[in-house]
Amino acid sequence: MVTNVSTSHMVKLAGREPVAEGTMAFHFEKPGDFQFISGQYVDATLIDPPETDAEGNIRSFSIVSAPFEDRLTLATRMRDTAFKRVLKSSPLGLQVKFDGPMGSFTLHKNASKPAVFLAGGIGITPFVSILRHAAHEKLPHKLFLFYSNRRPEDAPFLKDLAALAAYNQNFQFVPSMSEMQNSQQKWSGETGFIDRNMVAKFLPDLNGPIYYIAGPPGMVTAMRDMLVKANVDEDDIRTEEFAGY
Repeated sequence: MVTNVSTSHMVKLAGREPVAEGTMAFHFEKPGDFQFISGQYVDATLIDPPETDAEGNIRSFSIVSAPFEDRLTLATRMRDTAFKRVLKSSPLGLQVKFDGPMGSFTLHKNASKPAVFLAGGIGITPFVSILRHAAHEKLPHKLFLFYSNRRPEDAPFLKDLAALAAYNQNFQFVPSMSEMQNSQQKWSGETGFIDRNMVAKFLPDLNGPIYYIAGPPGMVTAMRDMLVKANVDEDDIRTEEFAGY
């Protein structure tokens, strides 16, 4: 049983890779006693970093990897801050303190109610963990992911999510791009921002599912307003804002 009691672990940076333009994933060695539920997050603290700035040495990150995996993966937009410069440039083996896991933005247990995930940009991170876990455990939940980005180039984990949808028949993936005029790639999927019409195309009845919204604050507010206007019960809406990255 994973509790929500926060504990501290020192973890080592084991690898890093770009996962979209301006976005990187950081892989850390997973302590043997670190347990979490998909959708939870950690507070990551740099210890005596070579540089710091007014934004400080601590950031909150959703865990991208699933509980069955042997690494703890975080992902972030790479703004020009001291914290992110240190993460990007430090040698592998860098020690970072993780406090957590924390949070209740996790998949509901009642499999008779579908889960509808509404994600914008880097808000995809908790859903990647949930969807990897669901596929691995063969969970019976019906899952829908609406994933909004400007361009495919900007969309972290786009190919991973498409592969999960091909593998898991209970998972329907609906990515949408809002600025394809600025893209170098071809796109045959949805375009524009997520709205009621787009959701209704795949979900004729908006009442019944549990909705999970994650992304920038403006996007989270817009999605919540859309659902409330569609008479979705507010008890069936769960949100997580990703501000500042």
